[in-house]
Amino acid sequence: MTTQDQELPKLEVPEDDGARKMPFSRWLPVLFGAGIGLALRLVFSGDPAGGRFTAMSWVFIYLAPALVGAVTVYFAERQVPRTLGYCFRAGAVANLLFVLGTLAVLIEGLICAVIIVPLFMVLGGLAGMLMGFVCRKLIWPRATLYSLTALPLALGALVDAAPPPREIERIERSIVIAAPPSAVWQQIHDARDIRPEEVQQGWMYRIGVPLPQSGVTQDTEHGRVRKITMGKQIHFEQVEQERQENRHVRWTYRFDKDSIPAGALDDHVMIGGHYFDLIDTAYTLTPTVDGATRLDINMGYRVSTDFNWYARPVASLLIGNFEDVILKFYAHRAERAPR
Repeated sequence: MTTQDQELPKLEVPEDDGARKMPFSRWLPVLFGAGIGLALRLVFSGDPAGGRFTAMSWVFIYLAPALVGAVTVYFAERQVPRTLGYCFRAGAVANLLFVLGTLAVLIEGLICAVIIVPLFMVLGGLAGMLMGFVCRKLIWPRATLYSLTALPLALGALVDAAPPPREIERIERSIVIAAPPSAVWQQIHDARDIRPEEVQQGWMYRIGVPLPQSGVTQDTEHGRVRKITMGKQIHFEQVEQERQENRHVRWTYRFDKDSIPAGALDDHVMIGGHYFDLIDTAYTLTPTVDGATRLDINMGYRVSTDFNWYARPVASLLIGNFEDVILKFYAHRAERAPR
């Protein structure tokens, strides 16, 4: 046991007034922990498609926030005794600053940051509490910290990420529109000049996904397709697979090499990428007895990560919200369109 380890204070001792008079010093452990996380993210800058030192591997996703939380609490304990509540908060806040730092130095995009920060804050807070327990009960807090620091580096170098599990999900939403099926059908196949205020309430657009601009069905030499355009020069095609006039349509997706320009979307959430893809989208129109239309949307998508238990419900929330927004968009336009 080293001299420094012997001098570590016990958590149950109340905080002294001297520490309270130095508010900036109380932030130093949090800033140091965030800095360690940022340095680790720079190391884990491997190919987003998978391999060693990729930020989407389980090694980074689980161990990076744990290391940030543990480092923060270890150095906080060297200043003044802390409560377990402080340990959780400090580990969580350090991870928040860590993620904000990746945005500031442009190594992470807003979409990925918003999606991952709740998980990182919880893992960091729990790791902070565990380090607080180590500092209180064990005689090797420094050795524990060194081991935790070396672990992600060693595993990142040794673990060549295997193909993540592929999970196909489907989400369906519906709305009743005060317009006949033909009017709704027209809006689905000819949605032009989409204004930001018509769709910007969608959560995915608020966290950085470019807004849609148009969706227009056209006949081509390869069949009928709906051409989609979005902000940041994103464009792709929905290829028609099923069609029953004014009743039902289903598309699959087709992307060209230039469909999503570099920087338009985060690499880790790229449509058609290693971790996420859209499978198909279907609309079903059902007339009601009072002349209205029930419009159902059904979307299939793929999630492929080492942490699908977290990524899958996040994707479900975002896509389900998108479906609600787009249904209201078609309802608004169909109900106000001239008959």
